[in-house]
Amino acid sequence: MEVKVKKIHEDAKIPAYAHEGDSGMDLYSVEDAVLQPGEIKVVGTGLQFSMPKGFEIQVRPKTGLTSKFGLTVLNTPGTIDSGYRGEAKVILINLGKEAYKVEKGKKIAQMVIAKVEEAKVEEVKELDADTTRKDGGFGSTGLD
Repeated sequence: MEVKVKKIHEDAKIPAYAHEGDSGMDLYSVEDAVLQPGEIKVVGTGLQFSMPKGFEIQVRPKTGLTSKFGLTVLNTPGTIDSGYRGEAKVILINLGKEAYKVEKGKKIAQMVIAKVEEAKVEEVKELDADTTRKDGGFGSTGLD
């Protein structure tokens, strides 16, 4: 499967797998920003993507940024649809206790290419047979 990428900012870095077998490729910031604790910012990557229909790019947090600084992707995973041609941006939130400085050229997230199925939604009067869960919601299986 081929993903095409266009740099729309001179400082943009093309994503690549760091190691054989990795699921994600790093995304880098093309701007400097400071996120105070609890603050949300949309940060540009300087990249546009094109991929075949039936695939998406999922934007996910970097484990190191989350575990060390509390910086995460707010809409995890963020989705870049196959038909979107604008700049890929990352919605970051600082859940840490200290300000975090996003620096141009540094990693801010990772992207994973995922296959998606287009569903046909059908309205019905009744759903199929009972399940063991029925309508049990959050916590319906207990904590033990």
